[in-house]
Amino acid sequence: MGRAVKAFPVRQRRRRVENDPWRRVRIGVSMLSGVTVIGFTGYLLLGLEAFDAIYMTVITITTVGFSEIGAPEEITAAYQTFTLLLALFGVSTALYTLGVSFEALVEGSINDGLQIRRGLRMIDKKSNHIIVVGNGRVGQAIVDYVGRHGAEVVLVDREPQPDSEWPVVIGEATEDETLRNAGIERAATLIAALDSDSDNVYVTLSARALNPPLHIVARTDHQHNEAKFFQAGADRVVNPYEIGGSRMGALALHPTLAEFLDEVLHDDSHGVTVDEIEVPPTSPAVGKPLGDLVGPGGQPLVIALRDADHGYVANPSPSTPVPAGTVLVVLGSNADVSALAGRV
Repeated sequence: MGRAVKAFPVRQRRRRVENDPWRRVRIGVSMLSGVTVIGFTGYLLLGLEAFDAIYMTVITITTVGFSEIGAPEEITAAYQTFTLLLALFGVSTALYTLGVSFEALVEGSINDGLQIRRGLRMIDKKSNHIIVVGNGRVGQAIVDYVGRHGAEVVLVDREPQPDSEWPVVIGEATEDETLRNAGIERAATLIAALDSDSDNVYVTLSARALNPPLHIVARTDHQHNEAKFFQAGADRVVNPYEIGGSRMGALALHPTLAEFLDEVLHDDSHGVTVDEIEVPPTSPAVGKPLGDLVGPGGQPLVIALRDADHGYVANPSPSTPVPAGTVLVVLGSNADVSALAGRV
């Protein structure tokens, strides 16, 4: 059914930027670089050679305290005044950069630990969520789509994801403990979107063993590996390159149809949705004619039925009885689809 789009406040993103400890380190390094360039240029203008200029700049900023370079008659009042000012500003900048670097290391480690523990507590409260394994380009597109449609997401990746709006489990997805931390026993769906087919097969095997009823969608980059994924326990296997090529071909051959399906599936602004509604065995709709379930005027439109054996009946008749376990594929407004789901 139509799901509400999940909106994330801009204020939260701003707060994350303001609390970035490494921002001050970048500022400090920029200031220190600027002071070094000024010192080098100043000593050049005072008559030193290039190597002597950088040498004087470095020993002045670092307060090493070696003797000044140049003949006694070259060490003028201007030379000494410039060295004094460079020492004051350079040492202050160096100390600031060193301090904020140490602070960032400590604060970053503490924040990472707090974020990990906070994420694990959030995951402990989740159920029927979607686990997305791998946050590469394909994984990011998956998270964006399911998040916009109201799904609860848990990310699993080897690297921290500081900009993620969802809890992240950091670790190897091929390890059972990592999947348990992601709430695999309570999840409804797992999407294996790693770059390696072998890793995705291994994740599929582990996930199926940890949660037998789990719905598993796996990515493959090689179509000849599809059978292995099904043997490992995947319910669906997707090749992003094949889908991308098919979509481009459809836009070339059937541009209007392809654009309509794209808008219905991916654009939430027009108020029309295509969705699936499962008829559980306890539903009052079991055994009733399909026409009794839809609203006045035949809305929403039931464009297909999928039976328990995954067979499809396109454009079913209103007199078709609805058996238990049937999945209705419907097209209509968000309100009509939601109303039909409520009757089922």
